[in-house]
Amino acid sequence: MDLISDRHPLLVVVGSGGVGKTTLAAALGVLSARSGRDTLVMTFDPSLRLKDALGVGEEAREHEIRVPLELPGGSLYASLLDAGRTFDRLVERYAPDERARRRILDNRFYRHLSGALGGVLEYMAVERLFEVAAEGRFGQIILDTPPTRQALDFLEAPARILGFLDSGALRVALKDWFDEDGRLRAGSRWGPLGRRAERFLDDVVGLELLRDMAEFFQAFGPLYEGFRERAVAVEALLRSPKTRFVLVSGPGEERIPDTLFFARRLEQAGYHLGPIIVNRVHPRFQMDGAAPTTGDPLRPTGWELLAWLGERDQKGLVDLAALLERDQPLLDLPLLPAEPTDLASLEALGKTVEGRLAEWAAYVSRSS
Repeated sequence: MDLISDRHPLLVVVGSGGVGKTTLAAALGVLSARSGRDTLVMTFDPSLRLKDALGVGEEAREHEIRVPLELPGGSLYASLLDAGRTFDRLVERYAPDERARRRILDNRFYRHLSGALGGVLEYMAVERLFEVAAEGRFGQIILDTPPTRQALDFLEAPARILGFLDSGALRVALKDWFDEDGRLRAGSRWGPLGRRAERFLDDVVGLELLRDMAEFFQAFGPLYEGFRERAVAVEALLRSPKTRFVLVSGPGEERIPDTLFFARRLEQAGYHLGPIIVNRVHPRFQMDGAAPTTGDPLRPTGWELLAWLGERDQKGLVDLAALLERDQPLLDLPLLPAEPTDLASLEALGKTVEGRLAEWAAYVSRSS
């Protein structure tokens, strides 16, 4: 299984928090660019650690930034998702005319909440992924995702958008609820009862907010069909046999349930799982003679602690391997003395991943 290959134009790095996904995504990006293809590493992780790993600044929020890497062939780019700015670009690109564009961008509900509404971050990641994939500029795209729950929200975003566009809720929102004076149309028809209902809504919710929301949904009317088309396209891209998901986990038995849960969710949803990488595995220590000990289990020596961590991580690997299918690649990466923070150390980490994949393939070949 060659992760760094033209056969896999999209790699999606997923997993729980604090396991090194961002660093591994950056390492795979450096390796891909070194292999001679133009490569984009992009993230919608709110922590934005990718910019630190690749040494790019806030300008990567606006567009892809070329990473200063001396390469014989390909180039490496980084992109940081900004939900609000991506939403603005979406409106500017797809609004049918200037009047429709201004109607959306000047809407107060849109201006205040476009980057903070629940699900907007995930949906904007879908839109951004569609943009860069459709442009065809890059031989390989490596997507770094936030921790498990938000990554699942991202994967489910295209289906949720399609469900919303087909729902009765949107049809209700698109009705003409207010007249030219900003009053509820139903209120004027119901007389005193309508005015009481209008005052009640104004006290509880605020008619101004309701007007802004109604205007927001109506202004987006010309764009809804485009949302549908792009959501379908991204859903097909994520489920393509050419797309591979790299699941990153931490060491230890306590990580096994979360790893298996995510792996099964991916496979049940029809995504193609690549290797599972157990990162930052402690080494197993051996020494001649008796190990130094305090004799107190509550106050172990440094040697006893390291030995225990090494045995714990090894047992976790064995137990996880026993629960996986035989043809599922499972790689372990050692705990490094220091976190990779520059391009040279990222490239070294990428080569370690590549080497472990080759070792796994050789092992499967010998045992078959």
